[in-house]
Amino acid sequence: MTASFMTASFSSSLRGSGALLVLLAAGAALSGCAGMSETVAPAFADPGAYELYDCKQLETERKALAARTADLQRLMDKAETGAGGAVVSELAYRNDYVAVRGRAQLAEDAWRRNRCRETPPNAAPTPSTPQPPVIKPAPKR
Repeated sequence: MTASFMTASFSSSLRGSGALLVLLAAGAALSGCAGMSETVAPAFADPGAYELYDCKQLETERKALAARTADLQRLMDKAETGAGGAVVSELAYRNDYVAVRGRAQLAEDAWRRNRCRETPPNAAPTPSTPQPPVIKPAPKR
């Protein structure tokens, strides 16, 4: 009986140690991914996506990507407050976050390459379609 108890106890402690080892390895892997996001981000985006965009399109896209990045960051921060939150945050949001950051970096590169400038907040939007000419009646004599 003593031998079977020792075998069961040893087997149980191996399983516990194995589970702990797996959790530590997963934590290390996930924390390593968090640090790599700055350099890996462009790898998750199409490098030619913004080649044909004009400055107005790039400005709109940059704002949308900045908003999406902020949303994902808020969601990740919120997820990390719960139990097991770091793992949930990584699994649920990190891939989207990295992809959006990559797209934002490529949009920013295209913005600089095209020498675009921000539209002033008070500026009237330029019409995208040509406006018909205003025809006034001829003056009477």
